[in-house]
Amino acid sequence: MTRDTAPTGDTAVGPRPSETSGSDFARLSRKIADAGLLGRRPGYYALRITAVAGLYVVGWAAVALVADSWWTLAAAAFLAVVFGQVALLAHDAAHRQVFRRRRASETSGRIAGAGIGMGYGWWQDKHTRHHAHPNHEELDPDLDPNLLVWSQDQARAAKGLPRLIGRWQAFLFFPLLTLEGFNLHVSSVKALANRSLKHRTLDGTLLFAHFAVYLAVLLWLLPPGMAIAFLAVHQGLFGVYLGSLFAPNHKGMPILTGDDRPDFLRRQVLTSRNVRGGRLTDIALGGLNHQIEHHLFPSMPSPNLRKARTIVRRHCEELGVDYVETGLITSYRHALTSLHRAGAPLRPARVPAQGGPADIGGDRVP
Repeated sequence: MTRDTAPTGDTAVGPRPSETSGSDFARLSRKIADAGLLGRRPGYYALRITAVAGLYVVGWAAVALVADSWWTLAAAAFLAVVFGQVALLAHDAAHRQVFRRRRASETSGRIAGAGIGMGYGWWQDKHTRHHAHPNHEELDPDLDPNLLVWSQDQARAAKGLPRLIGRWQAFLFFPLLTLEGFNLHVSSVKALANRSLKHRTLDGTLLFAHFAVYLAVLLWLLPPGMAIAFLAVHQGLFGVYLGSLFAPNHKGMPILTGDDRPDFLRRQVLTSRNVRGGRLTDIALGGLNHQIEHHLFPSMPSPNLRKARTIVRRHCEELGVDYVETGLITSYRHALTSLHRAGAPLRPARVPAQGGPADIGGDRVP
């Protein structure tokens, strides 16, 4: 059974069953392997890395050429998109989609992370836990109620800023994304205090080297006021792009709690959402629009995910497992609707007029 609407309501590698295993995922895995979709795509990644690196250089060259002109803000917007593409490359490298060997994957991921001011070790640890427990309220770090609340239980327990923001968080979601780029940097720095973080000295060196070079270039090329404007536009739009990449994937999908432990295939499929679209969507979202396939086969190169989609969708139909796929705008609508419902306990009940039904958080209650 497949669905075109979402229900209301990344460095781990999936299990590798033997050829004789009869689990639902094992049968799907054999179909994918037989289709040759797990092989590396060195030509594709060589072209993609070259293109993104070239655009990165072009963006900063434009800043240098335009220099003391407000047109430099256009370069800031352009570089915000380029930074997002670099983040997607770091994501693919961390999943070993680019290189088979761990060392090459970590080296390329760290280089990409350094280019955008992201602590690679911190992000890899966080993303690995997300893949292992997607949309699990207690185990998925992407559902930590640091600023937003993702369920009504979190809303009832919220204090401080999440409690203040939570009541209207659906309306504030996209404006708050302008802070996501800054949050990426701050979280990366804060993680350096964790002594269990591997290679934290290297990550810290790369992180602060990025900040130093970034600020030095801005202050060298631009007057102070324009440098501040550039930083605000660049980091703000970078945050919006990052948030827009990841919001359609799981937000608004079923949230697991407590001892909810579906098998691997259902855990990944039922908590993920695909976004329909063509090749342009694949480029803009870095293949993450095929989120179901990515979660089932994290090390599959992103250009193979579209081909895997047909096999995975048919397999889910045979099993009667919901396979959710929507358009991009619809995915945002479901995500925002879910956020609004999650914040309902924080909104005061509206007193009914002339004995009519009360409206609590937008839900009509007799």
